[in-house]
Amino acid sequence: MTSRAATTPSTATTPSTATDPSIVTNPSAVRTPSAATTPSTATTPPGTRSPRTSSGGPLLLGVRHHGPGSARGVRAVLEAERPAAVLIEGPAEADALVELAADPGMRPPVALLAHAVDDPGRAAFWPMAEFSPEWVAIRWALDRGAAVRFVDLPAAHTLAADPTWGDGEGDEEAAGEGVRIDPVAELAGAAGYEDAERWWEDVVELRGDGDPAAPFRALAEAMGALREAYGHGGHPRDLVREAHMRLRLRAARKEFGDSVAVVCGAWHVPALALRTTVAADRALLKGLPKVRTGTTWVPWTHRRLARRSGYGAGIDAPGWYAHLFTAPDRPVERWMTKVAGLLRAEDHPVSSAHVIEAVRLAEALAALRGRPRPGLDETTDAVRAVLCEGSDVPLALVRDRLVVGDVLGEVPDDAPAVPLQRDLTRRQRTLRLKPEAEERELALDLRKETDGDRSRLLHRLRLLGVHWGEPATGRTGTGTFRETWRLRWEPELHVRVAEAGVWGTTVETAATARAEARARAATALADVTALAEDCLLAGLADALPVVMRALADRAALDTDVTHLARALPALARSLRYGDVRGTGTAALGEVAAGLAERICVGLPPACAGLAPDAAAPLRERIDEVHRALGLLPGAEGIRERWTGVLHRIAAHDRVPGLLRGRAARLLLDEGRLPEDGAALLMGRALSPGAPPPDAAAWIDGFAGAASGGGLLLVHDERLRGLVDAWLASVPAEAFTDVLPLLRRTFSAYEPGVRRTLGELAARGPGAGGPSASTPGAPGFAPAPDPERADAVLPLLHLVLGTEASA
Repeated sequence: MTSRAATTPSTATTPSTATDPSIVTNPSAVRTPSAATTPSTATTPPGTRSPRTSSGGPLLLGVRHHGPGSARGVRAVLEAERPAAVLIEGPAEADALVELAADPGMRPPVALLAHAVDDPGRAAFWPMAEFSPEWVAIRWALDRGAAVRFVDLPAAHTLAADPTWGDGEGDEEAAGEGVRIDPVAELAGAAGYEDAERWWEDVVELRGDGDPAAPFRALAEAMGALREAYGHGGHPRDLVREAHMRLRLRAARKEFGDSVAVVCGAWHVPALALRTTVAADRALLKGLPKVRTGTTWVPWTHRRLARRSGYGAGIDAPGWYAHLFTAPDRPVERWMTKVAGLLRAEDHPVSSAHVIEAVRLAEALAALRGRPRPGLDETTDAVRAVLCEGSDVPLALVRDRLVVGDVLGEVPDDAPAVPLQRDLTRRQRTLRLKPEAEERELALDLRKETDGDRSRLLHRLRLLGVHWGEPATGRTGTGTFRETWRLRWEPELHVRVAEAGVWGTTVETAATARAEARARAATALADVTALAEDCLLAGLADALPVVMRALADRAALDTDVTHLARALPALARSLRYGDVRGTGTAALGEVAAGLAERICVGLPPACAGLAPDAAAPLRERIDEVHRALGLLPGAEGIRERWTGVLHRIAAHDRVPGLLRGRAARLLLDEGRLPEDGAALLMGRALSPGAPPPDAAAWIDGFAGAASGGGLLLVHDERLRGLVDAWLASVPAEAFTDVLPLLRRTFSAYEPGVRRTLGELAARGPGAGGPSASTPGAPGFAPAPDPERADAVLPLLHLVLGTEASA
């Protein structure tokens, strides 16, 4: 990972990381040089010059990465000096990619991506925004015909290094010089500022027009003093990087003379000005580990430039800085106009008078605080007080959409990429699925060809570990022909695609190979059934034979009924997908039927004598199997056997009360248990001789909140009558023992459900219920009316798109 200085401190990262536009997904460093080779001074020798001076030597432009003030200064100095070559702090391998920066299809923010060819997970990013000094320097050089070279340590060394090298821990010299320092925080503290970000804004970002070279001269002098006092400042790996930079600078001077400009972190300027020998610099680089790497440009986002998004190589407000860099004049007025437009689009009442007053307040706050111009703090306070009327809710929207932003860059089609990435890009265009940084919801109708292809692509990417989209519960129901996804493209997904490239050159072939490998390696039956479901969702017909063989093998060997019960729901869902997705599921149906048969045989013995603590997980399995059997096509015989299994569980005294109560409830819901049968089971479970914990568990299984019993008690007079009849029959001497158990169950209901049940109970006996001799409550008949129920069927078939049976 490269380290860049002269920026604001980060929250949880070291100062060198906080000032670094490169982000390493597998952090590593380079070897720490010995004390004898550590430069101890930073005196600027003859032969170098600060910007816009008459002495000879290359231009050394020390910048703050992602700083619009530095970017404006770099552009102005380069335009004035017109160097023949521009050297950029960045991995040396990027020289081959620099011409792509001039391509019309390249739109920042973008990042240089370097990854180890044999291990794509070891990767590093070097992000650049429109307002990054490096990007401005690159574009200036390409537009003027100047040479562009990257001079930092090659990524081949960075990615190959031992993660423990150069971290400062255990290093005697680093320990002797104290903790790591943040250069900008040190300078801000010396100037009397507690906030380094505010100091940087005051002296660089918000300064008026003047000599553009002045900040570079001041920073060079200040950093020289810091390097003289702190040496490498707790970042010994910087010494190796700076040695490589000096070697590249010497090579450029041999080719272009002194007409060379270097754009690098201000922390490195004193080191580049050091007078050292070639032999000494090469000694620091000798013996560094090396790996074969690949480099390319990838899109980046403003959100990933923000430190608060979890990346230490960023800034707090990329959207604000982009505005400062691009606004031709009156930045505060233009910013308030943007904020007003956003709030209006979100139905917040904001007028032109609000904007005028907010601008005046921001300028007044800047004057009161002694700032040269209103900064982000002043504009934020003004927006909160005037445009948001003191509320932080709309202000949070402003911060998310404008201060940070969801801008996603673009790279040209001919940028280097692994074959899998190219196929993915082609599929995205064909299916009109544009990657976007902002999260959006996508509803798919799988009966449409395009939506079906989109669904298969997203499921295949999930199999490959590329989580561009995540399934979400749609508002259109739970039918098999509809899916809802939440999509958001993250820059790191380019690394995931590169990693997945080992499985194939197209998304389909790679997902097929990955699924087959997972099927062979799976040891749990539930894992294989879930994989079979994934393959059906992804339309991987070529992978299904391998997965089905693995599924049959695991199912034949697994004798644990809980494993079988956990596996069946996925198979049942998979069978439903076959109709709408056109996937053959005959073999899957045979396996599902076999699992169901084995569950029916093994479940009653598994429930008998089960400890109460183990009953809750098994209740979940019973619920899942019950729902799954309702989905299996042509399984009437199995469902009849399942009904018999539930009867055995409900009537078996050795089965825990939780499972007996749940079995009784399922039978009652399916109409397989007469009213007197439910009352008989309930009376037996809640008899005075039954242990109180077991009785409480039975009530929880039969009418507990986890079983959905609250609303059912409200709306089902028959069920409520059974509970009420039993409760009224409890002897007075036993009521005190039963009451805590009932309160435990009913307290889990939602407040509205409890209130409604109380109102119904307050009506007293005879207000309703199947056992009452009077008619039911208004709106309820004593028994269902089949003819009235059938009247809804035509509309239901129309909604579902099915045909009524003859």
